[in-house]
Amino acid sequence: MIDYKQAGVDIDAGNAFVEAIKPSVKSTFTSGVLGGIGSFSGAFRMPTGYKKPVLLGATDGVGTKLKLAIESDILGGVGIDLVAMCVNDLICNRGEPLFFLDYYATGKLKIENAKRVVEGIAEGCKLAECALIGGETAEMPGMYSYEDFDLAGFAVGVAEEDDVTAEPQTVAGDVLVALPSSGVHSNGFSLVRALVLDRLKMSVTEPFDDSILIDVLLKPTEIYVKRYKAHKAKIKALAHITGGGIVENLPRSLGKNVQAVVEKSAIRSQEIFNLISKHVDEAEMFRTFNMGVGMIWVVAKEDAQSVADSAGGYVIGELVSGERKVILR
Repeated sequence: MIDYKQAGVDIDAGNAFVEAIKPSVKSTFTSGVLGGIGSFSGAFRMPTGYKKPVLLGATDGVGTKLKLAIESDILGGVGIDLVAMCVNDLICNRGEPLFFLDYYATGKLKIENAKRVVEGIAEGCKLAECALIGGETAEMPGMYSYEDFDLAGFAVGVAEEDDVTAEPQTVAGDVLVALPSSGVHSNGFSLVRALVLDRLKMSVTEPFDDSILIDVLLKPTEIYVKRYKAHKAKIKALAHITGGGIVENLPRSLGKNVQAVVEKSAIRSQEIFNLISKHVDEAEMFRTFNMGVGMIWVVAKEDAQSVADSAGGYVIGELVSGERKVILR
C-alpha cells in the first residue's frame, strides 16, 4: 500500500501552510474584499465612481532571479518582485490594481520558506495598494527538485474604458521622465548569473557598491503604483522597462508619428550595470536590462520638471516627429 504523502505530496503540510500565511494575507485586505481565506475563489466588490469601468489583467513571474534567491536563502524579496512585475504593467494601461493572486509550485513544500515568500507578496500588495485574495500552492515531486520552486502572479485592476481605448495623446516636444529602478529588477538574470557567477567567478558575499553583491542583485523591484496615482493627471503615457529594455518597451506606449530620443548620458545607471557593461555590448545591455530606469513617463514640457521633482525622477529625453521607435543618442 502507498499513500499520497509517500508519493511526495503532504496534504497536512499544505493545510498548515494556509494557516501560517493567514495573518499576512489578511493584512492586505481592502474594503473591496468579500469573504475570507480558504474558499474556492476570491471575491472582490467592483469599485464605484467609474463611468464605464473595465477590468485589466496582468500576469508574470520572477524568472531565474529565483535561483539566486533559493541558493542564498533570501526569499522575502522575490514576493515583492512578483507583485511589482504585474502591477507595474497594469498602470501602463491606466489600470489601478485591485487584487492579486499567486501560484507557488515546488518539489517539496517547506512551510517556513513558502511563508517568507508569501509575506513578501503581501508586502508587495500593500505597496501596490491592492489585496491578496487567493493563491495556489502545488507540491509536485518529480517536476521540481527538492529545494526549487517557481512563482507566478496575477493582478487585476480597473480603469475607465475611454482611458484604455484612447490613442495616446503624445506629441513632439513632450518630455521623457525616468523613474529610477532599484537595480536589475527581475529581468536579465540568466545573463547576470552566466557573467557574474560563472565567467567572472565573483562571490555573492563579496563587498559591492556599499553593500554585498547578493543584496544588490536581489534588491526587490520598485513598485510605482502610488507615484502613478499621485501624478496620473499629468502623465500622457508610461512604459514599464522590463525585458527588451527601453528600446522595446517605450514605443509600446507612444502615439503615432512620434519617436523618443533618449540621451544615454542622462541615464543614472547603478554600479551593477557599469560592471556588466564591461563585458556585454551596449546594444545588448539596452535590450536586456533597464539600465537604471524602471519606468518612463511622457509628460508635457511645461509639466516635466515639476513632475520629475515630485515623483523622484529626472529628464532623459524628449519626443520628436518621426517613426514610432526609440533613438539612443
